[in-house]
Amino acid sequence: MTHYQKLLRISTTGKSLQNITPKIEAIVAESGIETGLCTLFLRHTSASLLIQENADPDVLQDLANFMAKLVPESAQYIHDAEGSDDMPAHIRTAITHTSENIPINRGHLVLGTWQGIYIWEHRQQSNTRELVVHISE
Repeated sequence: MTHYQKLLRISTTGKSLQNITPKIEAIVAESGIETGLCTLFLRHTSASLLIQENADPDVLQDLANFMAKLVPESAQYIHDAEGSDDMPAHIRTAITHTSENIPINRGHLVLGTWQGIYIWEHRQQSNTRELVVHISE
């Protein structure tokens, strides 16, 4: 079994959904693996991974608005060591994902027509996030 692994450092711009699909596709191509599985693992507890619509940006805005209502920063939390957005960011990560698995066929990710891969930054400030990309044949 062939394996290929790369660590990506991705700068975020504060609370946002950042499309990383092209970066992942480039690593899949670089790996030379034609048929296999791409596993993504985000090494953080205040950001998450999401596979979501990549055609209409209104979808991403609606998701962000929904999450803000579901997990408000204005609520009272015990854990606030890094600010008022700290615990809400942890909760948002807990109810989403920090890993995703995507099949590879003919050297390409097998995503749906309108699917993209996003890092969802849950903190207000910019961060550098580490993403492990593991590709296996």
